[in-house]
Amino acid sequence: MGAQLRVYRRRIRSVQATKKITKAMELIASSRIVKAQQRLDASLPYLEQLVSAISAAASHASDVSKHPLTSQESAGQRAALLVVTADRGLAGAYSSNAIREAESLTRNLTEKGMTVVPYVVGRKGVSFYRFRDRAMGGQYTGFTDQPSYANAKEIAEDLLNAFMGEPAVDEIHVVYTQFVNMGTQTTRVRRILPLEVVEEVVDTAATGGMPFPLYEFEPSPEGVLDALLPRYIEQMVYLCLLTSAASEHAARRRAMKSATDNAEDLIRSLTRQANQARQAEITQEISEIVGGADALSA
Repeated sequence: MGAQLRVYRRRIRSVQATKKITKAMELIASSRIVKAQQRLDASLPYLEQLVSAISAAASHASDVSKHPLTSQESAGQRAALLVVTADRGLAGAYSSNAIREAESLTRNLTEKGMTVVPYVVGRKGVSFYRFRDRAMGGQYTGFTDQPSYANAKEIAEDLLNAFMGEPAVDEIHVVYTQFVNMGTQTTRVRRILPLEVVEEVVDTAATGGMPFPLYEFEPSPEGVLDALLPRYIEQMVYLCLLTSAASEHAARRRAMKSATDNAEDLIRSLTRQANQARQAEITQEISEIVGGADALSA
């Protein structure tokens, strides 16, 4: 066996081993997407009921616009930016897209004269800001592929403390990746604080002719609102983490499938080159035999 043929076969074995790894990672990501979708779907009913309860409490409160979490009257000097990235790589442009969107939002807020304080989820985002020596208000790693409500509560508490503390931030924005389907994930920007209060007329025809329900609040609508709004912020952060986790698995599955397909193409190309090298060796051996026979016969 010639040296060139040995090189080709060694490269084929190496690519085949890589293909096994990428195929296994693709299958793992596919199974985790289903679990992430189930967790995301399970969290939506609670959020819907929470929004309904907040709407009821806000409609009965004396002046909801004066609440510190809904007040729009601020100097607009500081803003907190929660950026959700991944802990691990091999997920294509998932983390880089979120970081790029966060950088764009940071430039827009800075042009308005605001100081942006980043709160970063995921080792990829933390590495990005740390490499550029940028101060971070918070760092959260180790759970991006399987976030829990405790993780969301920790992040929400830090954001609320920054919003209510001194020096306080005037706005809180979240940059995350929304899971649309297995093939589409979109980077989104959402402002979660201060909340926007919209007065709305209830259409009884849209609710099947049922009137707007009456509530009794204990101790008061304002007290209920004080208790519900922090829960709402926690749930919104949790929802962003869940949909980002599903998007991360989908992006990793797509990247690993592309790597597996590329490995198959490379194996076919190397096999073809190895066959050509083997045929060349055979042709050379036949030529040498014929040449030797001619020399002996002469």
